This record gives sequence, C-alpha cells and structure tokens, in this order.
Amino acid sequence: MICFAAGAAMKMWVGEQWSDGSGVEPVLSPYSGEQIDVVPQAGPTDVERAVATAVLGARDMAALTAARRVEILVKAADLIANSIDDFARLISREEGKPLSESRGEASRMPDLLRLCAFEGSQVRGESLPLDAQTGASGRIGFTIRIPCGVVAAITPFNYPLLLVVHKVGPALAAGNAVVLKPAKQTPLTALKLTQILLEAGLPPRGIQCITGAGSEIGPALCGDPRIRKISFTGSTAVGETITRIVGVKRLSLELGSNCPLVVLPDADLAKVSDAVAIGGYVNAGQVCISIQRILVHHRVYADFLDALRPTVEAIRTGDPLAGDTKLGPMISEREAQRVHAWIEEAVQDGARVVTGGTRQGAVYAPTVLADVTPQMRIAREELFGPAVAVCPVDSIEHAIELANGTQYGLAAAIFTNDIGHAWQFVRKADAGNLHVNWTPLWRADFMPYGGLKQSGIGKEGPRYAVEEMTESKTVVFHGIGA
Repeated sequence: MICFAAGAAMKMWVGEQWSDGSGVEPVLSPYSGEQIDVVPQAGPTDVERAVATAVLGARDMAALTAARRVEILVKAADLIANSIDDFARLISREEGKPLSESRGEASRMPDLLRLCAFEGSQVRGESLPLDAQTGASGRIGFTIRIPCGVVAAITPFNYPLLLVVHKVGPALAAGNAVVLKPAKQTPLTALKLTQILLEAGLPPRGIQCITGAGSEIGPALCGDPRIRKISFTGSTAVGETITRIVGVKRLSLELGSNCPLVVLPDADLAKVSDAVAIGGYVNAGQVCISIQRILVHHRVYADFLDALRPTVEAIRTGDPLAGDTKLGPMISEREAQRVHAWIEEAVQDGARVVTGGTRQGAVYAPTVLADVTPQMRIAREELFGPAVAVCPVDSIEHAIELANGTQYGLAAAIFTNDIGHAWQFVRKADAGNLHVNWTPLWRADFMPYGGLKQSGIGKEGPRYAVEEMTESKTVVFHGIGA
C-alpha cells in the first residue's frame, strides 16, 4: 500500500510492485506553484519491465471470467464512491480546476466503471450464414471476440481521472492488461486509481502505471511490438508522431479541436450566453470540446455581445480550492503566457477584446474576442484556454462554411429554433459530435465519442472502446451434417 498524504514520496506501479524510477520529478500546484509531491521518472528499463510484466498480465486477465472482471470493476467503483472528496481535492491540487468541477469529474467515475464492467460482460460474436455461398453446405461459421492483449493508455492532464477511466475501464473489462502512462503534470490521480484497482482485486500484473515525460518514454512504449493497442488523448501534433512510431497495431487517437458554435437570429441570446459561460470556460478552457469560435448571424451580432459580456464577467477566478471559484489556473504559467500571446496577436490583426485579456500568474481572465476573422490563428488552431472568438456570419450556409474551415472535426453546435436549419447543420457540419441548442462541451459517458479529420480516429465510450480493445476471430467447422 502507498500513502497519498501531501509531501509523501510517491512510487509507480511496475513489475508487481511500487517502484522508484531512474530519477524524480516534482508535481507542482498550477495555482500556487508549490510542490505537491514527487513522483518517479521512468526510464527505458522501467518501460521494458512494465511491458514485459503486462505481457504476462494479459494472460492473467484473459484467464479471468467476465463475471470476475465485473466483480473487480464494481468493487473499484464502490471504493471510488467512498473517496469522491479525496479524488476531487487531488484533482484540483494537481490540475487546477475548481473543486466543484473536480467533484463533478470524480462523481461520474463509479457509474462509468460499472458501465465498463457491464459492456465487458457483453462481448459477443455472430453466426455466419456460410451456406449462402454455393458449395459451402456442411459448414458452420461464427465469430468470437478476444482481448487485444496489452493496451497502452496514454492520457492528458485536463481530466486526470475521467480520461484515464475511459481508457483503463474498457481495457480491463474486455480482459486486457494495461500499461498506463498519465500526463507528466497530473500523475497522482492515476496512481491513486491504480491503488484502488489493486485493492479491488485486479491481478497485480493486470496494470502497470509508469510516470515521467512522454517525450522520453513515449516512443519506446508506442513502438514496442508487444503492445497491440494504443489509446491516446492529446494534441494532434503528438498524435501524428505516434502514428509514425507505432507500426502495425490498433490505434485510437482523440486529438485537437477548434469547436465552433453557430448562433442564428432566432436563438434565445440569454440562453446562448449562459451556455457559453459553461462551454467556453470550464476547466479554464482546457477541454478539447470547449467552444473556441462563435459564429453569430450579423442581425444579432451586437445584441449577442451585449448579452455575453456581463455573463462572462461574472465568472469568478481564483484559488481552485475556494468554494466560490468558477475558473482556476491553467495548467502552468507558461500556458497562460501562450494564450495571452495569441490574444495579443489577434488584436494586432484587427480583433477587439470585449472583456478579459489579462493574466495573473497561471490564471487567465475569461476572455471574449470580437470581430475575429477566419484567417486569424485563434480561428484556425487549438487555443486550449479560457477565451472565445466571436465572428459575424451572413447565413446558415456561411456559418457552416466557416465551421468546417479548420483541420479539426471533433465537435460543433448550433443554437436555432428552425428545425430545417438545425438539420442542415447536422448533415453538413464536419464533426464527430454535434449538438443542437447547447454547447459542444457536453458528453454522456456511454455515447460514442470521437472526431473527424485531424481530430482523431476511433471512438470512446465503454461499448465502443470495448469493441476497439478486442479483436475478432472467424471460426469455420467443416463436414457438419454433410
């Protein structure tokens, strides 16, 4: 057992034991900069030991009945349910999101794990009508699904529990072993989850959790031929690098975005403003499905900005552990400086700051930019920060054209009461997740979730992830009843 008290030296779970690495790395509070803890830095030897153990763990996991895997994951869900506040405070301390958001993230995990357990128990094949082919009588065919074997789960900082469970839960439910590599900035939550899974009865070789810099250990992990499946969430640039390393293996990539929100003249502007205050600024905008562009019909453009400004200005910033904070720090001061540089660049190119545009350490004020043009970087690339870019459009066709005008296609949304316009948007918008009369920042854990274009490949959501983390065998019996 390991201790999660503040200041305790952490270890990673490798080779059936809590281990030190080749070095240590501090975990810092994004808000105060204070050191929360110290974790190991894994090196090549640690990666080799983790993968070699996971290969044996894949045999252990495949030998478990589906009923036993359900028992383990349900027990883990119960343990998490009794630790919601502990997880929430840990998430807020190492990631920086307000405590209310962290509680929301942690509180979803028990049901998500139970759903993973159920979907893992429902893996099934199908019968094949072989006698539909001439000359194939006397044969019976069917398919069965088997675990991939070893799954590498590489997760980002912004949801250090949710996005870990969305990978680890389905992988274990399907009977795989997992090598978990959490983000360098937020390893503590993943280590705590690993402890809970082991307490719940997971075979010790069923999971490995290695900590350290992805740039240093990621290539060795992704390129290892013993790993059959990689599930990665992160930037498009890193995703592209992974595709060049992995070789022949199964791959799920949930990558970058620049989500558009279309606002038509018949929309309720007060409702849209309230939705933007959530969809643009949750987790300091560090969400891949956060609103980044708002494409507003010119007839209501000025009225929308008037409605949006006071709503955004009411968002209280500060210490993520304070009860009234609605927007905490970004993951680092460096990231807040980057966002500020983007805002200044847009202003130099002709945009104007309606509100915000200031920084205090890693806390960046919730910002609204108006008069943004499609050529500006903030309208083309992923900001990943607490700012929205507002742009006027002339029609639904113009809005869809601009919505589709980036390399990304993760999520998009529209506000309108015209069912025809809504359907036109749904049919023509290039995005994997589409929302009508709400923001793109919404996700039910069981729904299929993934993007188009450079936003990635594959789907998450327990049922869909379980399918991607299993493989199909075709079986044919010959000479049956001939």
